[in-house]
Amino acid sequence: MISGSFNNIKMKQQFERIIRYIADPGKGAGSGLKINIREQFQPDEQDSHSVARNLNAAFLIALSGESHYLYDKALGYLNGHEGHTSWGRTAGFYKDGLRLVLSEISGRCSADEDLKKGLTDLYSWIRGQEAGHNPEKTVEMFHQVFFPEGVSLLDEQNRKEKINSLREQRKIRISKLNPSPINDPAKEVLFTSNILVTVPPASDDIQGLSVSGHLKQMLKDISREDQAFWYDHPIPIGVSPWHNEALYGLEGLDEAVSFEKQRGTLDSDSRLTCVLSASATHKGLQGIVKEYLEDEFKKEKNIRHLDVYVFTEADTLELVNEILIPAAETYLGAGEHGILYEIVGVDGEYGRHYSFLRAVSAFWQVLIAPEIKGTFKIDLDQVFPQKELREQTGMSAFGHFKTPLWGAEGIDIRDNKVELGMIAGALVNQEDIDKSLFYPDVRFPDRGINADEFVFFSTLPQALSTEAEMMTRYTDNMFDGKKQCIQRMHVTGGTSGILVDSLRKYHPFTPTFIGRAEDQAYIMSVLFTDPQKNLRYVHKDGLIMRHDKEAFAKEAIKMAAAGKLTGDYIRILIFSYYVNALPWPFEDIKKTIGPFTGCFVSKIPLTVVYLRFALKIASFFDNETQEHRSQGFELLKTGSKRLHETIKKLVEAPDLLNEQFHKEKKGWKLFYDILDTVEKKLGQNDKFALDLKKKAEALVRGCRINFEVK
Repeated sequence: MISGSFNNIKMKQQFERIIRYIADPGKGAGSGLKINIREQFQPDEQDSHSVARNLNAAFLIALSGESHYLYDKALGYLNGHEGHTSWGRTAGFYKDGLRLVLSEISGRCSADEDLKKGLTDLYSWIRGQEAGHNPEKTVEMFHQVFFPEGVSLLDEQNRKEKINSLREQRKIRISKLNPSPINDPAKEVLFTSNILVTVPPASDDIQGLSVSGHLKQMLKDISREDQAFWYDHPIPIGVSPWHNEALYGLEGLDEAVSFEKQRGTLDSDSRLTCVLSASATHKGLQGIVKEYLEDEFKKEKNIRHLDVYVFTEADTLELVNEILIPAAETYLGAGEHGILYEIVGVDGEYGRHYSFLRAVSAFWQVLIAPEIKGTFKIDLDQVFPQKELREQTGMSAFGHFKTPLWGAEGIDIRDNKVELGMIAGALVNQEDIDKSLFYPDVRFPDRGINADEFVFFSTLPQALSTEAEMMTRYTDNMFDGKKQCIQRMHVTGGTSGILVDSLRKYHPFTPTFIGRAEDQAYIMSVLFTDPQKNLRYVHKDGLIMRHDKEAFAKEAIKMAAAGKLTGDYIRILIFSYYVNALPWPFEDIKKTIGPFTGCFVSKIPLTVVYLRFALKIASFFDNETQEHRSQGFELLKTGSKRLHETIKKLVEAPDLLNEQFHKEKKGWKLFYDILDTVEKKLGQNDKFALDLKKKAEALVRGCRINFEVK
């Protein structure tokens, strides 16, 4: 019997029966799930792929309870592999899962009557005769328990109503437009982006790479390191220029500036400043990433209109040591400033470099270029489609930054005052732009539902939010962009920005433990900070970038697929625990950031993650192709390790994120206090402040990329 408490035996039996419906479809059940876990459990097959498949199937069978006729064999299989050299860690992950899932469901059912009722209703439904004949209703019942944000979104007739309802929730009545909006984007906006770098694929011959001999020698050792961080589609060193995302994105930004000059919307001698952070998947790459990037930039591209600065971890460390800490000690008497090393940097989880790329604009305003008024982040697999923007919105890209909506004030539907100090645009996929610039990049699926989507189907609320928020046009009486507009909760990492004044006033940040959706986590840190006026994103209709990742980064995306899936599962865990660490009521936060961002905040995150993970792997092994089985194997081996490490940290130290959040919040306050004080001292021509400014300027000069023009 699985150890672990379940206070209500009846609820335990109901939950196990629900899992059995998934793991062992009987008469009629398979019509919805289309997968048979029982048939995947073949313990006599002992090749590596079969062991992976068996461990996964054994978990789902054992979670089905003792009434399952394979329960003893499945549990015995997991127990038998706990001490195995290669499979012990995976078996331990699943054994812990059996205990944790039952404990979590028991605890939530005791505390949450809605969940308890939903579980009972689902149990009654699958026990009845209709479940196998009404798969749509079955999915709806599953979503009611495991994924409430998906309820009714499979029904096309409900979608329009949901879209209109969400737009109404996001409505802002404008009380004051920004009297001093951005006037010269090239001069007043600091553009930022992140470069993610990884080692070459194992199949590549390092000696054959088009990089210097010095880098080749270094790469031999670095490639043997364990990977430290995982990113969606990092650039493999040595990749061809056409597949190099950094080169592609900078060239696209340069062309956008050239377009503005040709139209006369920018002066011919204008130069746009772009700050890049360089993050690496392996520790050893930190020392060579700038050399590699500078070699590639010089060799392949003619960047004529940009001043580009690349910050590595070493550069941010110098910023802390040479500028921030001396200022803190001299002006603020701050002796405890170690947190600055943790929060100011570019390596690590996504949250760390994301916060830096926002905060660096305040540093820039105080110590480098006081004319900077805002910052705007792009992703380097995105470009401004200037021709389409001009034709379909009436203005080119930089015209959209001049909107007085950015920095406006207003009132939301709950009569709360808001400051629209942040701005968010939208994306259109490269393959869709011929249809329209306003063709949503995420649409409601028109396919059947996969097994793991019974418990989590984020595409549904993502498509809803994309339609309702990102595709809103300011062309009618409901939203005219003058008296009414939309606030955004669903934003993307690229096409979003913040005014430096708002940054320095509210101190938003993404915690360093956030490894996915760092863009959506950013506002959560200050969601209800000021009861008088809360910081929010304004939706700027027509501010659209074209997303080209599939056009040139397919191999990088494929290489990172297992890591990206695992990151998505970790996102559920981290977001769910993070919300509990924030100083506001759980329900208020979830309601405000829903439906898309909020769907990753679950009341039963361990249950959802274990089931979603196991069902995804089962789907891979259910496919007959070797490629899919290999994907399942890779996801199991890498995913179970990373998930287990995250789960252990969260379960063993429930206050971990709470403590880290408040620690980092104090750290960012110190960061902005330092800048405020240095700015004041510079105004007084204070010698120490002037020396700090010189050091800052020297640091920035050292980060500048010198392009060779052919």
